[in-house]
This record gives sequence, C-alpha cells and structure tokens, in this order.
Amino acid sequence: MTTTLITNIASLVTNDPAQGDGTPLGLMTDAAVVLDGETIAWVGPAAKAPSADETYDATGRAAIPGFVDSHSHLVFAGDRTQEFNARMSGRAYEAGGIRTTVAATRAATDEALEANLTHYLDEALRQGTTTFETKSGYGLNTEDESRALRIAARHTDEVTFLGAHIVSPDYAEDPAAYVDLVTGEMLDACAPHARWIDVFCEKGAFDGDQARAILMAGKAKGLHPRIHANQLSYGPGVQLAVELDAASADHCTHLTDADVDALAQGNTVATLLPGAEFSTRAEWPDARRLLDAGATVALSTDCNPGSSFTSSVPFCIALAVRDMGMTPDEAIWSATAGGAKALRRNDVGRVAVGARADLALLDAPSHVHLAYRPGVPLVNEVWRRGVRVA
Repeated sequence: MTTTLITNIASLVTNDPAQGDGTPLGLMTDAAVVLDGETIAWVGPAAKAPSADETYDATGRAAIPGFVDSHSHLVFAGDRTQEFNARMSGRAYEAGGIRTTVAATRAATDEALEANLTHYLDEALRQGTTTFETKSGYGLNTEDESRALRIAARHTDEVTFLGAHIVSPDYAEDPAAYVDLVTGEMLDACAPHARWIDVFCEKGAFDGDQARAILMAGKAKGLHPRIHANQLSYGPGVQLAVELDAASADHCTHLTDADVDALAQGNTVATLLPGAEFSTRAEWPDARRLLDAGATVALSTDCNPGSSFTSSVPFCIALAVRDMGMTPDEAIWSATAGGAKALRRNDVGRVAVGARADLALLDAPSHVHLAYRPGVPLVNEVWRRGVRVA
C-alpha cells in the first residue's frame, strides 16, 4: 500500500486526549499524519514525522476528523418547499407532513431514489462528512421500506429501519394493525438490510408502549435500537431509550431532570439536531444542561425534506455554539467523536493510529472558525479511507 504523509498542519483535532494538549480534542499544533492505505499509521509533530511514499503539504491549514453524521433521512423523493414556506409564514410544524414525502417516495423509481441519495451524499462529503447513517421511513409499506434499505445499504453500513416513522396512511384507522405489520412482515423483509431499528416516539406518531414493542421486536431480529425522542413534547422516549440501551436518543428537546439524569448515567448518546429547530422555529435543545450533567452529546444534521433540509454539519456546529450553549470545542467533538459514539464505533471520528483515514482540511488555521465564520465553506479538502475525494 502507498503511504502518504500530510504535513504542515497548523492545528489538528485528534479527539485523543493522550495526544497534544491533553484535552478531549487532543489538539496538536504544527502536526502531521501518516496514512497507510485506508488507515492512520502515525500522528505527531511535523518535525518528527517519518518518511512516506508521498508527501502532501497542508499549507498551514487546520485538520479535523471527518464528520460523523449519525442521523439522516436520505432515501426519499419529492419536495416540500410549500410546506416550509407556509411554516415560515406562521403555520406550526406537525409530524403528519411526512405523508407528503411518503406519496412521492412510493411513486419514485429505484433509480430516482438512488440518484437523489447520492446527490445529497456528495453534497455532504464536500462539506466534510465521511461517515453517515441514513434511514428508511418514507415507504411505510413492506415493499417500499425494504427497497429503501437495499438502496441505502449500497452506500453505507449504517442503515436504519424506520418503518415506524408515522402510522402509514394505509392504516390511519387501525394503528395497532400497522404496529403488527412493522413488527412482523415488514421487519422480516427489512432486517437483513439494516443494522439499526428506530421509532418516532411522539404525539401524532407512536406512544411509549408501541415504541417499546417495535424496538423489542427489532432487537429480537438482531437490530440495535435508536429512537426519535422528545422532539415536539415531553414523553417517554428518552427513558425508553436508556432502558433498552439504545445507541442514541435523537432530538432530546423537551427533557425532564429525570431524562437528563438517565442520559448521564446510561450508555445512550443524546443526539441533537439543531437543523430541525432552525427549520421549524422550535425551541432549541439545551446542550449545556446535558453536558454539565455528564451526558454524551452528538450533533447531526437530520437531513430530510421536511423539517431539516440541510446536509451541512458545519452549519449545525455554528447553530449549536450560537443557540444551544456549546463551546466550539464541544461542538466539533460532538460532530465527530460524538457521532461515532452514537453509532457505537471507534474507528471513525478521531485521528489516531489504527483509525480510518478520514480527514477534513479547513481553509482556516483553527477548527474554531467553523463557528466563528458561519455559512462560509471552510472545508477545503476531504480525505476518506486514505483517498483525497473532495
């Protein structure tokens, strides 16, 4: 394999406290990294860098781990511009808008769905995202849920079955029958193509008992739980997530003290999705409260056509710092190492020997510029699996 030395890095976020300044970011200055094929072989001061087959000059830019976007909904068709326009004109966000995308997705060809998916993946990659999770949830019948997962699985290992996004319009008068479908025939068809199972535990979607039944059925099929929890109102989602050892409870906007304590004491990551609050003018999640309690926090885009149509992790970092009480250091950690923890992975989200060779080089001397210069396209180059891809 060819080895590549990336040198002359002004500041390097490693997310390894044993490196650099000893903080959670493991920040190093005047740094270098050696890539050996798809993995990182060496990290340290540029002055002590070993030789390599090729040398690449970072020209004094900052480098960070590739972003780990642990929550997205990218297998869809259609457009909800009119809904967004109406919402920005005063109409409140409700979960039922998903039905519009369901109709468009069912009508789309496999080729159209995959083309749409790859379009947004390429868009995200150019902004530094090198690992992503994505979900089904816009089919809501066995055929369309399973084909969504098959399409997604061609592009990522982090595939989530979300047949329980909302009750299918086909079962509007019989939600119990839809839960039976999701936990039976649909799950049987979808489980071979997914790693995770998710449910939207919320008023207008699924209550706590329904969510428990769905997640337990998924666990019995070998899928690990994730959960949309406490986005629009207080509810049982967070407590259920911790009880079932879900990898993440996502949104976490409306939390009681007991919810915060549960997240702080359990293994479930609180994944915050500020793009949703931005796009719905909703109350911001209180990241500061979670961090101060000792909870692990991830940041993700929630990229979807209804409530958070952004693929930009840097944008979400800026929102988290400005409106959710996070420091720039906390936000960058949550968008990289935090996302990796939400996917229960240790090979991504950090720059360390043995980790996957995923890096983003910034047109800036420090990672702080991601919040300091919001809206500016600072990701200059992206390396994924040891290859410069953007």
